[in-house]
Amino acid sequence: MAGVAGSLYKASCEGHERGWCVQDNVSTGGLLHHEDLEVGRAYLSAPQTITADEIIRFGRAYDPQPMHVDAEAAKKTIVGGLCASGYHTCVIMMRLVCDAVLNRVASLGSPGVDEVKWMKPVKPGDVVRCSYQIQEQRVLQSRPAVGASKVLVELIDANNEVLANWITNQFTRMRTAAVVGGEPAGKRPRQPAFDLWQDAPPGPLACQPDLFFEDRQVGETFDLGRHTFSKHSIIAFARDWDPQPFHLDETAAKASLFGALSASGWHTACLYIRNLVGARQSASAHALAQGLALATYGPSPGFKNLHWPRPVYADDTVEYRARLADKIDLKSRPDRGLLILNSQGRNQKGEIVFGITSQILCERRVPYRVD
Repeated sequence: MAGVAGSLYKASCEGHERGWCVQDNVSTGGLLHHEDLEVGRAYLSAPQTITADEIIRFGRAYDPQPMHVDAEAAKKTIVGGLCASGYHTCVIMMRLVCDAVLNRVASLGSPGVDEVKWMKPVKPGDVVRCSYQIQEQRVLQSRPAVGASKVLVELIDANNEVLANWITNQFTRMRTAAVVGGEPAGKRPRQPAFDLWQDAPPGPLACQPDLFFEDRQVGETFDLGRHTFSKHSIIAFARDWDPQPFHLDETAAKASLFGALSASGWHTACLYIRNLVGARQSASAHALAQGLALATYGPSPGFKNLHWPRPVYADDTVEYRARLADKIDLKSRPDRGLLILNSQGRNQKGEIVFGITSQILCERRVPYRVD
């Protein structure tokens, strides 16, 4: 990485294809560290043009809903045309951020994302870029050689409209270990606030079909299947969407906080949505065959509290489970309500490795009325 500029600035990025705007007369001679990144400064990625082929390819692999896989069928959906899966939007952002930022700094990974918002669909022909802005910085009490940043990442189109954003947490190596006050906190166990396997009924829990909002019951818990993460699949996903060394190279991974080759957190998230959509589609097909009327679902405004308490390593098997946590009436959309799902993934040891609070709009039988 010798020759990467150390003074990075927002300035005008038009015409630049190298990610961050760079002052070519300044050289750091290596990776940037936590101390080198400036709070409040927005760093911009190079632009990328979104194609129909990549939308369909990702949709078939991870989110096979009509608006993501079939241009004609998409015209009949609430979106009105082919658009990228929200999770595709997220990994597009991740790739842009990797190329422009993370692979130019001493990145140590992320424990999770506070919130993702999808404001507008990403469609074929859109020209997008990412803005990466550090909002807060601190040093980990338990790891004085590790800095933590709160970062706002925005996906912006050619008209400078924000299509999506997220607030993420990023770990970066310190150039010089900090001196922290008080006694070292030590490594704290990262225990989830709840465990969907501990208080659920015994036996397999079938996923519900796409029932109407009024028919869904808070507390419904259902299994979403499992997936084994092979070394090949971990590297292949990372190469496309999250090309950080600890997801690509075993030697680099051993020297990282993970200690071994590990799956991108977005990989575990994309497998979650694939399993959720697959379970819903299977249950709905069975219900339709029985003559049951079903509701229209979607779109989703985003999700919250995406977190990865533990790494997912090669040959780990993760099983996913979800619970309907809440139902919210919408004055702004009386024909639909909002379903809130708490979902988790656990590995073969019973350890929680993934969690998310997802949201989706659901058709009502009767429009909501305020008395």
